[in-house]
Amino acid sequence: MTTTAVAFDQVSKAYGEVRAVDGLTLSLHPGQTVALLGPNGAGKSTTLDLLLGLKQADSGSVRLFGTSPREAIVAGRVGAMLQSGGLMDEVTVAEIVGLACDLHPKPYKASDVLARAGITQIADRKVNKLSGGQAQRVRFALATAGDSDLIVLDEPTTGMDVTTRQAFWATMREQADQGRTVLFATHYLEEADAVADRVLVLHRGRLLADGTAAEIKAKAGARRISFDLYETDIDETALRALPFLARLDVSGTTVRIQSSDADATVHALYGLGLYPRNLEVAGLGLEQAFVAITEAEEARTS
Repeated sequence: MTTTAVAFDQVSKAYGEVRAVDGLTLSLHPGQTVALLGPNGAGKSTTLDLLLGLKQADSGSVRLFGTSPREAIVAGRVGAMLQSGGLMDEVTVAEIVGLACDLHPKPYKASDVLARAGITQIADRKVNKLSGGQAQRVRFALATAGDSDLIVLDEPTTGMDVTTRQAFWATMREQADQGRTVLFATHYLEEADAVADRVLVLHRGRLLADGTAAEIKAKAGARRISFDLYETDIDETALRALPFLARLDVSGTTVRIQSSDADATVHALYGLGLYPRNLEVAGLGLEQAFVAITEAEEARTS
């Protein structure tokens, strides 16, 4: 048995002049929960489509468990929950979940799948009568209808309320603890920070960063400084001249700064004769780090 769940080797895919995926190389392993991040147009959806065999690479290779995506999917080793593609109308939740179980090479009991997805209470409801969050839970049920080794999720919690999202990720952690690989693309960076043990950042089809959430934050190389000033002390021109300044945001009397050398920036702040109140210095959150990394790459390539 191979210990590699997913292997991309110098994979590229273009649409006309646009390179959606550009020489992508990465490996995912069993038991990992991996977040795929990137701004719009970064190549996340194309990467998932290539992984699932929905699109073919122009060059390079994609392997799942040592075989082609098609072979892995036919063998029941992959479950997927995608944004695109609708659910069948005029059938009940129980019927569509039952069908998914019947078609899976290694199916679970439909009643267990309904319970795991939290949709037992709506099993008799027609699919076209579901709310957005309920439809997402049905898609999750379809992705986990059988004993798959890799679960691929594209924006899985869109439309879910907070309680449902928490229950969803608790279930996903259980899947990873059982040795399955969980790969999810999301715009909710707080989810990636809380759930993923590995974070991949795509930008223009290339892998810009790969590591734990803590490593991604450290890669940004900046810290957050926030404080309050009296209105008479706010001189944005002077603040923008502070050393090692990466970002400045002034909202009312509250100032937020990103700095590549927080000690030097704070020292210079006092040197301006200012006396900041409620001064806080902290590392970047994953969202701020993500923005800093992608903006630095934009500046480098522009």
